[in-house]
Amino acid sequence: MTTRKLLHRSSIDTDVWDRFVAAHPQSHLLQTSAWGTLKSQFGWEVERVGLVDGIDENELDAGAQVLYRRLPLGLGRLAYVPKGPLLDWDDEAQTKALLATLDQATRKQGAVALTVEPDLPDTAAHRERMAALGLRPSPFDAIQPRRTLVVDLSPDEETILMAMKSKTRYNIRLARRKGVTVRAAGEDDLPTFHALMQATAERDTFGIHTPAYYECAYRLFAPCDRARLLLAEVAGEPVAAVMVFALPPRAWYFYGASSNAHREKMPTYLLQWEAMRWAKAIGCTGYDLYGIPDEDEETLEAEFTQRSDGLWGVYRFKRGFGGELVRSVGAWDQVYAPARYGLLKAGYAIQNRRKGR
Repeated sequence: MTTRKLLHRSSIDTDVWDRFVAAHPQSHLLQTSAWGTLKSQFGWEVERVGLVDGIDENELDAGAQVLYRRLPLGLGRLAYVPKGPLLDWDDEAQTKALLATLDQATRKQGAVALTVEPDLPDTAAHRERMAALGLRPSPFDAIQPRRTLVVDLSPDEETILMAMKSKTRYNIRLARRKGVTVRAAGEDDLPTFHALMQATAERDTFGIHTPAYYECAYRLFAPCDRARLLLAEVAGEPVAAVMVFALPPRAWYFYGASSNAHREKMPTYLLQWEAMRWAKAIGCTGYDLYGIPDEDEETLEAEFTQRSDGLWGVYRFKRGFGGELVRSVGAWDQVYAPARYGLLKAGYAIQNRRKGR
């Protein structure tokens, strides 16, 4: 007979946790202990809960890394499981047991609600399973992008290139002909990376993290080959950069930037290709371009040449690399304090109206 018990965060060694995450079929970078450490440096608190079968506490059966943040106006705390929990959703007993441990842990922390955002495809079966577990679709925006493009890195390089749009292949080769070079950047290049991020944010009007955030991410992930900072240069002048993360078999393009100089030389195309080559070299078979407009395929194809707002501009760039269109099941809530949850929803609705959404 198997037994399952709750392991409190003090009971789960980070090495044990990270082995579990890396081996899980739904493994995701956002469930690693290093990601929890990163978020803990910038306003979040971290807790990990897990289940074991039998008596070996070094062999987790299921688990979740929970991030907590205090809400304004004394509403309590937000509890959020990014790209998790990690479990066998077809195992009803395991699923209910882990959700029960999450309920116990997050209630103890004074959470208004628990938001889970599993890394599962958006299918009717998955939505029905979430609802059957007493979860409701979150009225708030999915914190992580719901729709993305994932490039298959398992074939040889020439096959990967041939799966891209012809214009994208042309731009990769054009960049080389025009003298663009790409190198692995180091910690000393982080100020350059942030300067490029700042230039991109001002040009394209989107928010970025502080320099300290990117520095912390680099120091946590790059030394163990879980991130690579790549810098594109023209005659020694930095013109574009990406910070790409990996947990084989997957890699994620999280942060990218470019200057206003030499854009006609297409440095960002060569940069993405070199990032894919790095990911493939360390054993990744999928490269997640991470975030495109959350529209159906027909709308994406009809409007991508007409719009440049929001994610539409980057979608035109990303779609050229090919890849499979993937949509996740999104964020789902377990509500503990309905009145305060209602106030949170009302505040969010007001904020959206002010933004014109």
